[in-house]
Amino acid sequence: MVDKLSGTGAAPARATESSGDLENLPVLLGRLGDEVMQLMDTKLNLLKVEVKEEADQYVRDGAMIGTGTIVAAVGFALFNVAVALLVSLLFPFSQPVNFALGFVVTGLVYMIIGGIVVVTMKNRLSNRALVPKTSVEELRKDKQWLKNDI
Repeated sequence: MVDKLSGTGAAPARATESSGDLENLPVLLGRLGDEVMQLMDTKLNLLKVEVKEEADQYVRDGAMIGTGTIVAAVGFALFNVAVALLVSLLFPFSQPVNFALGFVVTGLVYMIIGGIVVVTMKNRLSNRALVPKTSVEELRKDKQWLKNDI
């Protein structure tokens, strides 16, 4: 009978341990919430860094496009004058009219070529995503996980 009493004496000790665990449950849940918030903050900061890097890349690319455009415009102007003078030799009119027609024909050809280049580059830039898809998708998954599991 003493063994039975000793055995029942051990059972209340477990109940005391269980109630201690239950008292720690709010602390554990609070810590879990804090860690989840820290995880979300870290992921949002990563997203901000990725967006900033993409924006910086756009600025650098835009500056290079601008520099290239200026250099090309100077070369284009000089080349256009030479071609217009060459084209003006093809017309049988007076010299001023020949020069005017040479510049008009040459200008139209270069405007068409320039328009094609501008549209092509605009389409290439519009195909780039400013926001990283993988990070946004990961944040959506985390949001869904938080809604469903917590």
